[in-house]
Amino acid sequence: MDMMKVTVRDGQKPTKEQVKEIRAAVKEAKKHPVYDPDCPPSTPEALAEFAAKARELRQNRRRIKPAVTIRIMPEVLAKYKALGKGYTGIMADVLNYVADNPEILSKIH
Repeated sequence: MDMMKVTVRDGQKPTKEQVKEIRAAVKEAKKHPVYDPDCPPSTPEALAEFAAKARELRQNRRRIKPAVTIRIMPEVLAKYKALGKGYTGIMADVLNYVADNPEILSKIH
């Protein structure tokens, strides 16, 4: 199978001839399956194992985290917001860290 090289500029649409060539190349490529000896086709058992692992990962991501309302000083909130997108996750990580290290609380309280 030959390599096809086409230069396309921003906003340019392919010509009808190029579309025909591409479709013909794709049709021809479908006749020749890709085989990589370093990555043999998966067995049904391996696919079932992958599916089970994917289900498990999805379930772990769906862990329900309760929504909590807290009152904090505006300056503190501004510092976290300055961290950018995902600042609430960072706040949660800080709270988890403090909860896992009670000696920090003993220094504050």
